[in-house]
Amino acid sequence: MMTPLRTLVATLAALAVLGGLGGAATVAFGLFDTSARNGHWAVTDWAMHTTFERRVARLAPPDRAVPDDLDDPALIELGARHYDSACAMCHATPGADAGATIAAMVPHPPQLETAVAPWTEAEMHWIVAEGVKMTGMPAWPAAGRGDEVWAVVAFLRAVQQGMDGAEYARITAPAPEGYCAGCHGPAGTERAPRLDILQPGYIAEALAAYREGRRPSGIMAHAATKADPARDAALARDLARLPGPPAQPVRAQTEAGAALAARGSRAVPACLSCHGAQDNPMMPSIDGQGRAYIAAQLRLWRDGARGGAERAPLMAAAARDLDDGEIAALAAYFAARPAPDAR
Repeated sequence: MMTPLRTLVATLAALAVLGGLGGAATVAFGLFDTSARNGHWAVTDWAMHTTFERRVARLAPPDRAVPDDLDDPALIELGARHYDSACAMCHATPGADAGATIAAMVPHPPQLETAVAPWTEAEMHWIVAEGVKMTGMPAWPAAGRGDEVWAVVAFLRAVQQGMDGAEYARITAPAPEGYCAGCHGPAGTERAPRLDILQPGYIAEALAAYREGRRPSGIMAHAATKADPARDAALARDLARLPGPPAQPVRAQTEAGAALAARGSRAVPACLSCHGAQDNPMMPSIDGQGRAYIAAQLRLWRDGARGGAERAPLMAAAARDLDDGEIAALAAYFAARPAPDAR
């Protein structure tokens, strides 16, 4: 006679075998409804959405990780322009609905204001960075670039706070000089680099690096795929001729930044030895570049997240030991220096 424990084990084993056979039959005979016309069972919807909510709450960054500059208009505009190109097709724009094709998706992508309403900044960051499995929402295209995700979060937060369709249209309006000029042209954002002070060869190499993933950036990977690789050289020449932004006011911290920029060692030369004299066309000029952009790039170099360390080991070594205060000082110093003459 079987003991109660052995009976339980045998029953569980039999149920497992039956479950496996049922799963195999479902796959083999196409019994599972894969039609996009029909949604999941109500209990399945509930289980998946509840699991999603709990996971977001558990894994979202802590509140202390939320940047204190999410209300920066330049950051909001950068996030809005990326959203307009990469996300609006599904979630529409403030005050508008997506088209009929998107409306037919199951599950249906929620309209923008509805989508952002229940979430905190940290939770929106996790959702944008990680995506949502089985909904069609992808993860951020570049792993390790959570800093970029905050630009989109800044925009979504502005929507939560009441951004309307007119304001959205204003900050995402196409630039007369073309798609790239929206961020990099005369009316662009300080969060994106100005290109009129860079050489065409450097710009072309950067486009290829973004497209191939050698230089990780979700925003630029998306933008670079809109360009024909065969035209990178011609596009780079056009971008190098973009008019620059209006002159920026001189900022504080230039004395501390000047000392840091001139400081070098036997192993690592001073910043100015490479970025002061522009003899090498593949060495980017950073004089007059946007302060926020310079600081972001230095943090990426310091944290090993920028890519390209094998091609620029001295830059990686120079940034490795910088703290946030030193990065801010260097960014302010180079941003305040006169930009080289546009070509």
